[in-house]
Amino acid sequence: MKLAKKYAESIKSYDPSKAYDLAEAAKIVIDTAKAKFDETIELHIRLGVDPRQADQQVRGVLVLPNGTGKTKKVLVVAKGDKADAAQAAGADYVGAEEMVQRIQKDNWFDFDVMITTPDMMGVVGRIGRILGPKGLMPNPKSGTVTMDVAKAVKEVKAGKVEYRLDKTAIIHVAIGKKSFGVEKLSENFTALMDAVVKAKPATAKGQYIKSVTLASTMGPGVKVAYNKG
Repeated sequence: MKLAKKYAESIKSYDPSKAYDLAEAAKIVIDTAKAKFDETIELHIRLGVDPRQADQQVRGVLVLPNGTGKTKKVLVVAKGDKADAAQAAGADYVGAEEMVQRIQKDNWFDFDVMITTPDMMGVVGRIGRILGPKGLMPNPKSGTVTMDVAKAVKEVKAGKVEYRLDKTAIIHVAIGKKSFGVEKLSENFTALMDAVVKAKPATAKGQYIKSVTLASTMGPGVKVAYNKG
């Protein structure tokens, strides 16, 4: 059966115009995830803010209660005892200038997250133009520029996610896998929504949470009834 046909059948199984309570929405998303692989479940939040205004940016990080279902590869750029601590904490790759050179010369990107210490930012900054477009540039706000590299590595491995507003005032975040089931997905959903509500800019006017949608990798979006904010 072609994916388009599966998609069409999925839409017939529920009302796309209706906003469902969380548990019901999560169940529909799971039931309509028809691919043969364990599909990722994503949360899309449309906010009532202006992303063009610096004082209305919404971004942050949190460790989801049940992780993301994906094991991320971590590269730590550090020296000395910080490099040793990163290695002990479970970093996949640890190094200093040689790692930056490897990325620069060999176009090597076999990692999902880069963590570095403040003193190495001068070195990492040399390849900012390469890392930036890929979303891999370390940033203090996301906790990836820190002296406590061991903690940062452990958080990423535990299911730490970063959320941030895009140009259309929508936040897109993966909150787990189809195999998580309704309960675990609901717990991750609640944790992320609570974080986004707390991150509401003081200058935001009117309705903050405009719409909330859950969707699987290959499946249709299901609206979630959410009243806070």
